[in-house]
Parts: sequence; C-alpha cells; structure tokens
Amino acid sequence: MTDTRASALAVLRTLVGRSDADFHEGQFEAIETLVDQRRRALVVQRTGWGKSAVYFVATLLLRQRGAGPTILVSPLLALMRDQVAAAARAGVRAVSINSSNAHEWGEVLQALANDEVDVLLVSPERLNNPSFRDNQLPALISRVGLLVVDEAHCISDWGHDFRPDYRRLRDLIAEMPAGVPVLATTATANSRVVQDVAEQLDSAAHDSAAHASATHATKQPGTQTSGTEQPNTAVVTIRGPLARASLRLGVLRLPDAKARLAWLLTHLSELPGSGIIYTLTVSAAEDTARLLRDAGHAVRAYTGQTDTAEREQSEQMLKNNEVKALVATSALGMGFDKPDLGFVLHLGAPSSPVAYYQQVGRAGRATDNADVLLLPGPEDEAIWQYFATASMPNQVKAEAVIDALLANGDAPLSTPALEARVDLRRTPLELLLKVLDVDGAVRRVTGGWVATGTPWVYDRDRYERISAARVAEQRSMIDYEQTSGCRMEFLQRALDDETAVACGRCDNCAAPWYPAGLSAEAAAAAAQSLDRVGVQIEPRAQWPTGVASLGVNVRGNIPPAERLAPGRALARLTDLGWGGALRDLFSPPATGESAAPVGQSPTDAPASPAMLAACIRVLADWNWDERPAAIVTVPSRRHPLLIESVARTFSEAGRLPWLGALEHAGGGPTGTSGGNSAYRLSNVWDRFVVGSELAAALEAYAGRPILLVDDIADSRWTLTVTGRALRRGGASAVLPFTLAVRS
Repeated sequence: MTDTRASALAVLRTLVGRSDADFHEGQFEAIETLVDQRRRALVVQRTGWGKSAVYFVATLLLRQRGAGPTILVSPLLALMRDQVAAAARAGVRAVSINSSNAHEWGEVLQALANDEVDVLLVSPERLNNPSFRDNQLPALISRVGLLVVDEAHCISDWGHDFRPDYRRLRDLIAEMPAGVPVLATTATANSRVVQDVAEQLDSAAHDSAAHASATHATKQPGTQTSGTEQPNTAVVTIRGPLARASLRLGVLRLPDAKARLAWLLTHLSELPGSGIIYTLTVSAAEDTARLLRDAGHAVRAYTGQTDTAEREQSEQMLKNNEVKALVATSALGMGFDKPDLGFVLHLGAPSSPVAYYQQVGRAGRATDNADVLLLPGPEDEAIWQYFATASMPNQVKAEAVIDALLANGDAPLSTPALEARVDLRRTPLELLLKVLDVDGAVRRVTGGWVATGTPWVYDRDRYERISAARVAEQRSMIDYEQTSGCRMEFLQRALDDETAVACGRCDNCAAPWYPAGLSAEAAAAAAQSLDRVGVQIEPRAQWPTGVASLGVNVRGNIPPAERLAPGRALARLTDLGWGGALRDLFSPPATGESAAPVGQSPTDAPASPAMLAACIRVLADWNWDERPAAIVTVPSRRHPLLIESVARTFSEAGRLPWLGALEHAGGGPTGTSGGNSAYRLSNVWDRFVVGSELAAALEAYAGRPILLVDDIADSRWTLTVTGRALRRGGASAVLPFTLAVRS
C-alpha cells in the first residue's frame, strides 16, 4: 500500500466512521490523480457511488500537504445544504456563499482569510457577481488547492441541464496557478457530454487552437497512468458502470390525467417508504399535491416558486420520513441526498433518458429495493417543445441587446432598463445575457451590463445541432416508454455505458410489478379535482419601468381609481384539468386549416356547453364585494365568437345586460404575444376606446361595477388598459374574467 493510499484510507474511515471501510472501485484512482499527480479528472459514476468522498478525502490530504482551500462549484441551494452538512459530519470545514445566506458572508470571508475553511461552496452564477468576482475571487484563485465542479454535465450545452454560467469555469481554470488539480463529477453524461466536458477542463485546449484536437485519456479503475504517457493537461476520465441494481423500473400508460391521478390516489400508500413524485410544470405539482392532501396523504409541493424556507423544511421532512412524498418539479433534483428514498414516480416524462436517469437516481441509494414508475401523458411532447425553444438564444434579440448596450456607451444598463429597450421578458433576458457574457460580448459590472465591443456571431450551426440532438433525445424518451426490452439496459445505453446488460427486475424483464387497477372512489375524486375551476387574476398595481422611453408617459403606481379589481379565469393553460381543453382552444392553427377573416383564428367558435357551464361556476364562487351591474367585452381579432358566447351566457344566466365591446383605436393593438411588460403595455396603450354607443349605455351604470370579459390573460396589460378606460368612463370597479391565464 502506498503512503497516499494508507493516508487516504485513514481519512475515509474517519469520514464514514467505520474502521473496515474501503474504497469503491475507482475512488482511490481519482484521489491519486488529484493528490499525487495534480491532474484534471472527470468522474462519471452512478448516484450513490461516493463522488463526494473523493473530493472530501482529496481535500483533506491536500490540506495536510499545505494546500489552500477547495472551491466547490455546486448548482443548487438544496445540494449545497446537503454538501455542507455532509462535510460537517466528516470533519471537513465547509462553508457556502449563496443568495440565501448573505448575512453570513462577512463571517465566511473572515474564516477564509484566517485559513479556517477547507471547502468553499459557490454557485456558478456567483463567480460572475461583480463584487465577488473582482474583490474575493482573485485572492481565492491565488491560493486554491483544488477546484471541484459538481454536476459537471451542466457545463455542456449538449447536456440535459445546461447552465450558461458553467461555461465560465473554463476561464477560472485558465487563471489558476499551475499544478492545481481539478475534479469534475457527474452521474449523467453520455459520451458526447463527457468529451465536451473533458475538452473544456483542458485549459491548454481552451487557450490555443488545439481545442479542436484536444485529447483526454480514459482510465479504467485499477490501472495506472504515468505522467510520461500523456501531457499533464490531458483530462483523466474515470467512468464506471451506471446500472442501479436496487431500482425496479416500470412504465404504466394510462389514458388521461384523470386516470393518472386516480392511480396515485389508489396506490400511493402502497409504494415503499417515502419518495418523490415528479411533474413537468409548477401548476401540475401544486394541483397534484392539493389533491393528495385532500385525500389524506402527507405530501407537500416543491417547485422553483416555493419559498426558500419552505423548501428547506420540505427537504428535511422528506429526509425524516415525515411526509409520504414531495410532489416536485425538477427544482428538486441534482444532489438531493436521501439514501433510503423508497420510490420515484413521474407524472409526465422528462425530455430525455439522460434527464430521467438523473432524477430516478435519487432513489435506492442505500436500500436493496426502490420502485421507479413512469406515468407518461399525451401533453408531454408539447411541454418538451416549449422548454426546448425557451432555452435557445434568438439571434435578433441577442443583437438587439448588444446594440442597446453599445448605444449606452460605457455606462451600464440594469436588467430592468434593458427591458425597456429590448422586447424580452426578465427570465429569457437574463438567460440571454448570461450566454452573451460567456461568449465575451457583454460583461456584468456594478450597476448592470456593458458591451465589451468584442464582435459576436450567432453560431447557427451549433444551435441547430443542439436542437437536433434534443429532438433525438425526445424520440429516445418515447422509445424508452415503448420498449419491450430491459429498461435499465436502455437507460445505460442512452448514457453510452458499455457494461449495459438486462437487469432482470424491470416490468419488461420480469413482469409488471405495479397494480393497474383504479378504485371507483379515487377516479371520482380525481375527476372532481380536475374539474376544479377558478384562478385569481391579480390586478396590476405599477406601470413598468422605462415605458416612457416607448412613448407611454406613465410611471410609478397605477392610481387606485384606475386599477382593476381582482379577477377570475376558468383555469391556467398549464393546469391538469381544464388546462388541456384550453390549450387545444388557444393552440396555433395547424398548417392548411381553412381561411378565416384577417386576424381571426380559423378555429374560432363558441365555447362548448361544458366549458360555459364551468365558467358559470367560476362566477357562482366569486366572492365579489359588489355584484357587477353589466357586462362589457374586450374586442378580439382572433376569438370574437368565443368571447361573445361567454358574454351571452353570463348575460342570460346572471340576468346582466351585455352592453357590447370596447372599440379598437389606431388600428388596434400592435406587436405580438410574448415580450416584456414595457413593450406589451406600449402595444396596447391608447389602442382601446369606449365608443359612443358603449359610453351612452354605460351612463346608466355609472358608479357601479362592470364585468369585463376577454379570452386569455397573459401580461394583463390589455385588461389593465381596457379596465382603466371603463373606470374613467364611470365604473366604480372593473372585474376582469378570462377563460384562461397563460401560466
């Protein structure tokens, strides 16, 4: 046994608290690569293999040899919390700097200055925070002992969870002193992603024209690689088999959302232990959790919109088995550590087998058996398409952002100020800025963003290849659902694992292990839940920042006398119940559909009797302060028949006069759907008026509330502007109703 192995084994046994502990195959080889050879290593191993043990042991050995602290780049707050807790149990002094612990930053920085920290955890986004990047990072880089990139598949835009800020790590590695080892770890990477990550870890490839021919060596566990066999810049890849013997995989295809929810209600209590139920959208997670709670199941919703403190509490409750399940979006994913997680169930499929493997890998890490069941839905492909297109940079928008920054000279523009110059919503604008920042075209500085002046070229070929790869991955996910072969073997091959063999446990290898029956009571409860109606429309209270630059001379708060009252919609487009019917109603027209009047949807028609009855129920449940006295509609180019049917139904059922519609002015609204608030408001500003006939009719209802009917609420600026016109025309309140809200 070498001195390094003996020292490493002693540290490992201290970490795990067992005198007989030994390394898994490949673990010491990774440690040796980092500690003795000071090389760059990429470790691709299944969840639960012990990747954290590699970097904790390597950190302590390097610290014993006088090295500085380890910088661990970690993508999620939940993952950071787990890693800090695991480090503390192991005697490793780990701290984090993230958005949720700003009150601790002073203490953390002082501890770093005192050399009292072994591991500093940061997010990739933190690396580009101007204060951290300019004031703290240079000193850290000068004394860093080891750089660890966790969930390294995020580096690769070929990966399923690409994060632009991870690309910045190439520059960080290039700035580190010579001889600082680098470790990248992931459990979810196929050969294409492995190659991409390895090339980016190679600073020589990054800094020279040799990028295209950069090489990396694959080191099988148990073999030795000498420094003379390849240059020290080459990345050592240690890759093990990805099969998870504890997992029992299955796919159950049910006809609709009602059947899937009924299955959950019928069989959730039969699933082993506690687990995770994944959904594809926030509203699906919240609706499913509500249904299960109403039926007496101990579950909680967990999404990107959940409050941070509530998320932390939910994670702990799951770890303590105080809940049967968390109903979660992908916000609960990478690195969440509950070794005895008993099951993972999906209501709707992720967009690729690689993404699916990453999520199901949460289960069965320290148990002999765990159940993994996929319940795919017909809406899955539409959701995949939405997220795939939302993450791709748009050339026209990118060039508009760069032009706006260049026009502002050396003065930075904040993100809200940019919104008034470029028609992009906040989230896609922030994503695009990150991409442009990594590409070197813009730079984040104190106060906002500036253009660097570096020419930027839209890499169309690259994005088309990525888009094609994602489409292929979507087809592969459908193939997984439909395969008659071993499901674990399928997932392994999707990740290019050459050790793939049939598992003997999944529903295809053995037999379906899950019941398929649905109780009548559960089916009725699911149907009732899906038939739930009514979503609140919150009124706008402030005009958007910077809208004056677009010719709309308003700012600050909307005067209370001109605001809408809280409104109602039948459902969200993303809802499990009425959302499906509404998505069909508002989907873009198919190619070749029959002609319709200019601007009108070729599928425009009165709402169905069932939908109209559901709308009546929304009104019946609406606890307004004062009943509306009359109905006014928003003029619609695309759905005039649809809106008219709703208005007439409300008029007849509620004995409310329908006074007619407002009128378009100046040709009506301009622009297209989507975009940010400033542009959306400017598109509808002064484009609606109360015509003479409507004004005359409204005189009889002055000082009384008006029900305002439209088809869909997205930005809410159409409702805000038309409601303002009605308030100015004498209405005491305007109560908006729409069939749908966008999300």
